[in-house]
Amino acid sequence: MRIANLKDVSLHYRIDGDVDGAPIVFANSLGTDMRIWDPIIPFLPKGLRIIRFDKRGHGLSSQPAAPYSMGSLIRDAEQLLDHLEVKDCVFVGLSIGGMIAQGLAVKRMDQIRALVLSNTAAKIGTPKIWQDRMAAVRAGGIEALADATMERWFSKHFQSGPEIPLWRNMMVRQPVEGYLGCCAAISGTDFYTPTSGLRLPTLGIAGSEDGSTPPDLVRETVDLIHGSRFALIRRAGHLPCVERPQEYAELLGNFLIEIGHI
Repeated sequence: MRIANLKDVSLHYRIDGDVDGAPIVFANSLGTDMRIWDPIIPFLPKGLRIIRFDKRGHGLSSQPAAPYSMGSLIRDAEQLLDHLEVKDCVFVGLSIGGMIAQGLAVKRMDQIRALVLSNTAAKIGTPKIWQDRMAAVRAGGIEALADATMERWFSKHFQSGPEIPLWRNMMVRQPVEGYLGCCAAISGTDFYTPTSGLRLPTLGIAGSEDGSTPPDLVRETVDLIHGSRFALIRRAGHLPCVERPQEYAELLGNFLIEIGHI
């Protein structure tokens, strides 16, 4: 685990796997930190340089004052990859991480050779939905949203299991300022036009029981990119990397082989 001191933020990141391997970068969702990727790491193919990071205001990264713009989140990722001298990576983005992925692919084609857009969209929700969510957090903290979020994040079967308190604790322990900042960034983002201009290998992944970014929404975004492919993971919600890690890693591995990344 390391800290990259960038222009206006310090990002916590971690590198696993082969230090000289093909780079793959993971960006996680709102209200989570890099640990959501832990379940898939043992199932990923060998020969990868696996890079994970906590976006600003989350995990062990610094917490600039809210609100954040999507441009600032994209710039953070861009600066981190420059700091690590990463070129031609496969960028895996889940939810807000998928929005960061889309924006970075438009901005820095030298850094990204392929995308995995997981449980995300070019536009998520409406400004009114995000305003209401931010108001609830200001009034009652992240705790006010936790139970409803668990229902959107996970399938009904998983919700009855023993791991839910752990993921709930991850969410409520994220910094409020960071959560509010990223809500504002999502609220102001509509990537339909820029994403439709992308021309690079792209895999879309959705969970059949995702209550935050339903499969049709994910597919609509992925279909904007010519030649993309789409995969549905059944019996999974918004975080299929947590619920179905082996299946998720298998999809990634097959994609990496198909595009010649490994």
